[in-house]
Order: sequence, then C-alpha cells, then structure tokens
Amino acid sequence: MSKAFTRESDDELPEASTGTSMLATLPAGAKNYLTERGARRLREELSRLVQVDRPPLSADPKRAGELRLLDARIQELEDNLFSAEIVPTPDEPPERVTFGATVTVRDGDGRVARYTIVGLAESDASAGAVSWISPIAKALIRARRGERVTVRSPAGEEELEVVDIIYEH
Repeated sequence: MSKAFTRESDDELPEASTGTSMLATLPAGAKNYLTERGARRLREELSRLVQVDRPPLSADPKRAGELRLLDARIQELEDNLFSAEIVPTPDEPPERVTFGATVTVRDGDGRVARYTIVGLAESDASAGAVSWISPIAKALIRARRGERVTVRSPAGEEELEVVDIIYEH
C-alpha cells in the first residue's frame, strides 16, 4: 500500500507490541517505589541496551521494528528511573514486613512460599518478586513473624502464616 493511503499512527506499533508502561498501571497518585537492588538492575539494563544492543540495530535499516521495540523499552526504563522513589534497605530489620522484605509464608496445607515485596517495575511473579500493590503484598505489609494474614484475590481468600522476614542488602 502506498504511504499516501496510510495514517501516521499506522506506522506506530500498538501499545501492546511495545509493552505498556509499568507507570501506567500504578494507582492514581501512587509513588513509583523501587528497591535499591531493583534500581541498580534497571540502570544496568538501560546501560546495556543503550551502549551494547542499540548501536548494531540502529545501523541496520532492515531491523527497524526491533529498533522501535528496543527504543520503547529504553524509554520505559528511563521513565521508571526518573520517577522512582528508591527505598533503602533498613539497617536493622524491622519486626514487621515492609517494602523490600523477603517473606516466607506457609499456607493451610503446609506448603511454603517466598515473596519479595518490590516495586512494580521490578516485579517478576515467576521469581517470587511481587509488586507492593499486589494482593499478596498488601496482605503481608505490616505483618509480624508468626502472624496469620488473609490474602484476598480474584481466586478467593487464602490464609497464610508469616514464617520468616529477611532483608537482603
């Protein structure tokens, strides 16, 4: 099709293709919290993308689509780091679960799981890194070791016992 019969917006990738910004999913007025470790990982990824991955793509016009995706990720990382409020790891571990804690829990069937409460941009459910706005994190925040919490999610309610709370530096 001739370029004369396309809209400028046709040249742009749909939002789902470029990845929606994590910032767009934060509740209105919520801060973009990151752990120190998460901010460091995002900075390292940004540096690698800009200094290593992007130069070869920008030199090859046949890879324009890949370049647009990479540029979208670079922009997302820059936006997240610019707006981030980095929460330092406490020097003395608090008695209660707070942002950045890795919490070991046991469910009613005796199964044990570990969750680290992190910022939205660093969450990775498959690795047990859950966003502070997730139902599990909301239930765990302020809980003490030995306390039972109720997690409310679309799947229903589940009671968990807080077995351990650690903070990694």
